[in-house]
Amino acid sequence: MDIAGLKVMVIDDSNTIRRSAEIFLNQAGCQVLLAEDGFDALAKITDHHPDVIFVDIMMPRLDGYQTCALIKKNPRLSSTPVIMLSSRDGLFDRARGRMVGSDEYLTKPFTKDSLLKAVASHGAAGRAASSPAA
Repeated sequence: MDIAGLKVMVIDDSNTIRRSAEIFLNQAGCQVLLAEDGFDALAKITDHHPDVIFVDIMMPRLDGYQTCALIKKNPRLSSTPVIMLSSRDGLFDRARGRMVGSDEYLTKPFTKDSLLKAVASHGAAGRAASSPAA
Protein backbone atom coordinates (compact mmCIF):
# COMPACT_ATOMS: atom_id res chain seq x y z
CA MET A 1 0.00 0.00 0.00
CA ASP A 2 1.18 3.48 -0.83
CA ILE A 3 1.20 5.50 2.38
CA ALA A 4 2.10 8.84 0.79
CA GLY A 5 -0.37 11.53 1.75
CA LEU A 6 -1.58 9.79 4.90
CA LYS A 7 -1.81 12.02 7.97
CA VAL A 8 0.07 10.39 10.83
CA MET A 9 0.21 11.70 14.38
CA VAL A 10 3.03 10.76 16.75
CA ILE A 11 2.42 11.46 20.45
CA ASP A 12 5.54 10.97 22.54
CA ASP A 13 7.25 12.98 25.27
CA SER A 14 10.65 11.99 23.85
CA ASN A 15 11.93 14.49 21.31
CA THR A 16 14.22 11.80 19.86
CA ILE A 17 11.32 9.43 19.18
CA ARG A 18 9.20 12.21 17.67
CA ARG A 19 12.05 13.35 15.42
CA SER A 20 12.98 9.88 14.17
CA ALA A 21 9.33 9.00 13.49
CA GLU A 22 8.90 12.32 11.67
CA ILE A 23 11.95 11.67 9.47
CA PHE A 24 10.83 8.11 8.58
CA LEU A 25 7.27 9.21 7.83
CA ASN A 26 8.28 12.30 5.84
CA GLN A 27 10.57 10.15 3.69
CA ALA A 28 7.56 7.94 2.93
CA GLY A 29 5.51 10.98 1.90
CA CYS A 30 3.24 11.14 4.95
CA GLN A 31 1.96 14.34 6.54
CA VAL A 32 3.24 14.29 10.11
CA LEU A 33 1.61 15.81 13.18
CA LEU A 34 3.58 15.80 16.43
CA ALA A 35 2.44 16.13 20.03
CA GLU A 36 4.41 15.76 23.24
CA ASP A 37 1.58 14.61 25.48
CA GLY A 38 -2.06 13.54 25.44
CA PHE A 39 -3.48 16.99 26.14
CA ASP A 40 -1.46 18.55 23.34
CA ALA A 41 -2.54 15.70 21.05
CA LEU A 42 -6.28 15.80 21.72
CA ALA A 43 -6.62 19.39 20.51
CA LYS A 44 -4.60 18.65 17.36
CA ILE A 45 -6.49 15.41 16.63
CA THR A 46 -9.82 17.25 16.65
CA ASP A 47 -8.47 19.90 14.27
CA HIS A 48 -6.53 17.67 11.86
CA HIS A 49 -8.21 14.22 11.93
CA PRO A 50 -5.11 12.05 11.41
CA ASP A 51 -5.42 8.73 9.55
CA VAL A 52 -3.21 6.86 12.05
CA ILE A 53 -2.14 7.79 15.59
CA PHE A 54 0.95 6.51 17.41
CA VAL A 55 0.86 7.10 21.15
CA ASP A 56 3.58 6.45 23.72
CA ILE A 57 2.36 4.65 26.84
CA MET A 58 4.57 6.40 29.39
CA MET A 59 3.91 10.14 29.29
CA PRO A 60 3.42 12.81 31.95
CA ARG A 61 -0.03 14.29 32.68
CA LEU A 62 -2.09 12.03 30.39
CA ASP A 63 -0.56 8.63 29.66
CA GLY A 64 -0.98 6.63 26.46
CA TYR A 65 -3.72 4.39 27.85
CA GLN A 66 -5.82 7.40 28.92
CA THR A 67 -5.17 9.19 25.63
CA CYS A 68 -6.15 6.12 23.60
CA ALA A 69 -9.31 5.62 25.67
CA LEU A 70 -10.34 9.26 25.11
CA ILE A 71 -9.76 8.99 21.35
CA LYS A 72 -11.75 5.76 21.12
CA LYS A 73 -14.63 7.16 23.21
CA ASN A 74 -15.09 10.05 20.77
CA PRO A 75 -17.62 8.92 18.11
CA ARG A 76 -15.88 11.00 15.41
CA LEU A 77 -12.49 9.45 16.19
CA SER A 78 -13.35 5.96 17.41
CA SER A 79 -12.50 4.23 14.12
CA THR A 80 -9.12 6.01 13.81
CA PRO A 81 -6.37 3.40 14.31
CA VAL A 82 -4.30 3.95 17.46
CA ILE A 83 -0.94 2.20 17.78
CA MET A 84 0.65 2.08 21.22
CA LEU A 85 4.40 2.72 21.55
CA SER A 86 6.33 1.32 24.49
CA SER A 87 9.85 0.39 25.46
CA ARG A 88 8.36 -2.49 27.47
CA ASP A 89 7.30 -5.53 25.52
CA GLY A 90 5.23 -7.16 28.23
CA LEU A 91 2.05 -9.16 27.83
CA PHE A 92 0.37 -7.03 30.49
CA ASP A 93 1.09 -3.79 28.59
CA ARG A 94 -0.22 -5.29 25.36
CA ALA A 95 -3.39 -6.53 27.06
CA ARG A 96 -3.98 -3.18 28.71
CA GLY A 97 -3.51 -1.48 25.35
CA ARG A 98 -6.14 -3.75 23.80
CA MET A 99 -8.53 -3.00 26.68
CA VAL A 100 -8.47 0.73 25.90
CA GLY A 101 -8.99 0.05 22.20
CA SER A 102 -5.52 0.19 20.65
CA ASP A 103 -5.18 -1.43 17.24
CA GLU A 104 -1.54 -2.47 17.50
CA TYR A 105 1.46 -2.36 19.82
CA LEU A 106 4.92 -1.33 18.64
CA THR A 107 8.00 -1.75 20.80
CA LYS A 108 10.54 1.09 20.98
CA PRO A 109 13.02 1.65 19.60
CA PHE A 110 11.08 0.91 16.41
CA THR A 111 12.74 0.52 13.02
CA LYS A 112 11.77 2.50 9.95
CA ASP A 113 10.33 -0.72 8.48
CA SER A 114 8.18 -1.58 11.51
CA LEU A 115 6.85 1.98 11.71
CA LEU A 116 5.97 2.18 8.01
CA LYS A 117 4.51 -1.33 8.02
CA ALA A 118 2.19 -0.34 10.89
CA VAL A 119 1.10 2.78 8.99
CA ALA A 120 0.51 0.74 5.83
CA SER A 121 -1.55 -1.91 7.59
CA HIS A 122 -3.78 0.59 9.40
CA GLY A 123 -3.68 3.56 7.02
CA ALA A 124 -6.50 2.50 4.70
CA ALA A 125 -8.91 2.10 7.62
CA GLY A 126 -7.81 5.42 9.06
CA ARG A 127 -8.18 7.20 5.74
CA ALA A 128 -11.75 5.92 5.43
CA ALA A 129 -12.49 6.98 9.01
CA SER A 130 -11.09 10.48 8.61
CA SER A 131 -12.77 11.28 5.30
CA PRO A 132 -15.73 13.64 5.68
CA ALA A 133 -18.13 11.07 4.23
CA ALA A 134 -17.44 8.61 7.04
